[in-house]
Amino acid sequence: MALGRLFHYAVDAVLVSTVLAGIRQSSGFAIQTSTISDPTLRSLAERYLGVGETIFNVAQASAMNSEFFRKEPRK
Repeated sequence: MALGRLFHYAVDAVLVSTVLAGIRQSSGFAIQTSTISDPTLRSLAERYLGVGETIFNVAQASAMNSEFFRKEPRK
């Protein structure tokens, strides 16, 4: 039971990181990790956000190479 809950929280954390990466890539707004004074916590935050960037880039590349998606012009 505890292992399942831990896995669920880990997946939720990755999803939040991926959403933050999508916000950064679509709007340019990013979390300022430079305001974190502790270098260890700053490094952890950058790695956490990096995981979301990687997941988002993989999902974006998969969509670009898929026949089920097409790019629409912005309105």
